[in-house]
Amino acid sequence: MPALSQDFSGGQHSLAMSVSGLSIRSASSTSSGSSDGLPFPSNKSEFEVEQTKSQFPTKPRRRRQSSDRDSEAAFRACVSMLVSSKARRVSVSGKIPVDPSNLILFFRSKSGITHSMDFPIDVDYDMPPALDVLIAASRPHSPAGLEEFSEHESLFYPPHLPLTTNLEIANHPILDAVRTTLFPTLPTGHYLTVLRDKLQIWLTGSGMRAQPRPNDMRVATILVTLPVKFRGGDLIVRSPEGMEEKYHTKGTKVGDMEWTAFTGDCDHEIEPIVKGCRVTISYAVHLKSFGPASIQADPLITPSDQFLDLLSPVLNLSRGRRVAFFLSCDYDVNPAEALADSLVPHLKGGDSVLYHALKLYKLQPELRWSAGGYIWPVDQVVDISLAVDDAPISPNMRVSFPSPLGSRQSPSPPMRGIGISSVSDIGESTTDDLRSKVERSGAVLLAGAGITLLSDPAASGAISKARVPFVRSGELEKLVVSVMLVVFVP
Repeated sequence: MPALSQDFSGGQHSLAMSVSGLSIRSASSTSSGSSDGLPFPSNKSEFEVEQTKSQFPTKPRRRRQSSDRDSEAAFRACVSMLVSSKARRVSVSGKIPVDPSNLILFFRSKSGITHSMDFPIDVDYDMPPALDVLIAASRPHSPAGLEEFSEHESLFYPPHLPLTTNLEIANHPILDAVRTTLFPTLPTGHYLTVLRDKLQIWLTGSGMRAQPRPNDMRVATILVTLPVKFRGGDLIVRSPEGMEEKYHTKGTKVGDMEWTAFTGDCDHEIEPIVKGCRVTISYAVHLKSFGPASIQADPLITPSDQFLDLLSPVLNLSRGRRVAFFLSCDYDVNPAEALADSLVPHLKGGDSVLYHALKLYKLQPELRWSAGGYIWPVDQVVDISLAVDDAPISPNMRVSFPSPLGSRQSPSPPMRGIGISSVSDIGESTTDDLRSKVERSGAVLLAGAGITLLSDPAASGAISKARVPFVRSGELEKLVVSVMLVVFVP
């Protein structure tokens, strides 16, 4: 409890309070400063404050040394390199969970004799005759293509000679790993295919410098290291930015086989083999599309000649005009959040056939949102967020909400406030009000955009529909929006 003492002397008073080691004294022009309580003159008020000392002494601030600044700069540089490498992966490595003893390589030599080679192989322990035949049939990477070559040159098996294995990459999720790691932004409608490229051999003391990149339009390369024991021969992958990644393998390990993939714009090297023999099969990864995607249009479907014969006169009679078709399939997308052109990889049915047919004629079709005779630009969504009434809502205006219990409520006449129109007036201006909001969102009339809609009123074909929610007069409504395929015919 605080101790409170009062001393009334000559109209003056003093107050002393002590709380847990804290003492505060207040005095007017005179205060008692001695033990006998006699006052002494003072010119001004003074405060005496006692503070409890901290149990933890404060440490003096140490000036940062140059070594600390250098260490922090090095740390920031390391973080920057890590983030940069994470942002763009150019290579990835993994293992194939397969027993090497189940792998068989079949090849045919120049004499026409077919050979088979079993694995795993340790050339220092036993050199299989089939491997000797494979090495003898191989050629150096030297551009001269000499029959005699140095043992320090890497070899490759001639591509015109048959070669195959019982290892099917399609049976293992290697392409899935390549897609998710090296091509994470690949849109829907694209997939990766693999084609066996060549078999390469590196004997003891041989290595390989960066070779010219193949011009087969590959997007990546996969190297599968066969289970032949070796030491050294690390794989170095160099990105276009100059960053290097090294992959170390020994060639044989019970229970798995190693593979490495890198993008098509990378160079790779093999360091010299210290001991043993390295055998690798390379695969070219290509990008295909089963839909009319825009990154690399290589679809699997081709419109029939009969469909092209029907389309040809329409295009010939539409020269110099911009024409449009309604899409007929429904697509689960919100026009307020996505562009209509983003539906291109997802086109199906007759929509996909028509898009492919226009592409065959070297035209550039595009998808746009349309509603009520209006059409939005190709780079705009249906943003009618201004659908909320521009005028402020009066406190006297009645806004109806559905009952949470689903019970029917007795209708009551709306309360009319100052400046609020009647229900009939609102009904008359509904269409004009919505039209103004659509125009403010960026849509224009088809005639104003110079677009001719090609449709058959007698046909009962379906038209794709999407819905955009908006608020009008205090109630939630939905604007029905369609998708148009627009193309200019030169």
